[in-house]
Amino acid sequence: MLAGACLLLTVGYAYGASAIARRHARATWTAMEANGSLTTPDSGVSRRSFARGEPVGRIDIPSIDLDEVFIEGVGDAQLAVAPGHLPQSALPGEPGNAVISAHRDRQFHALDQLSLGDTIVTETYGGRTTWVIVARRIVERGKPALFSTVEPTLTLTTCWPVRYVGPAPDRLIITAKVLERARRGV
Repeated sequence: MLAGACLLLTVGYAYGASAIARRHARATWTAMEANGSLTTPDSGVSRRSFARGEPVGRIDIPSIDLDEVFIEGVGDAQLAVAPGHLPQSALPGEPGNAVISAHRDRQFHALDQLSLGDTIVTETYGGRTTWVIVARRIVERGKPALFSTVEPTLTLTTCWPVRYVGPAPDRLIITAKVLERARRGV
């Protein structure tokens, strides 16, 4: 019983710490929006590098009631807090493939409900982009799933099946293309 109690305390602490870090990321992003630091024109701001865990943007998917701040990094520490932006991938709205991943049992728990034609909105230092989902596929774990693109592309990833006990065998990949783009400070 002592071991079970210790395990419950450890898990409870981890979830609590993640919730605090998630609230901090959202508060940081909201403060930057409020004080105008996201709208200051800066020729290199959208291409700058971010520290692991730093808020990079916001993702809103109305059809599944998802509104999250996403942070830099897709390691265990980052994905325990919020959806993560794959380092070295493009920022949403910029040329190239922007990749955002999250755990299926946390922020992306409803990603399996998305359909072709659904919209996604991202906000970053570079501006606001509205996307339309153009592809949805399941890929075996370990198989190539992410590809570079020239045009702005948004790729969302999570484990599949979403409602699965234990390590999921596959990955759900959602691909979206730009519907509308509004740059900040312009």
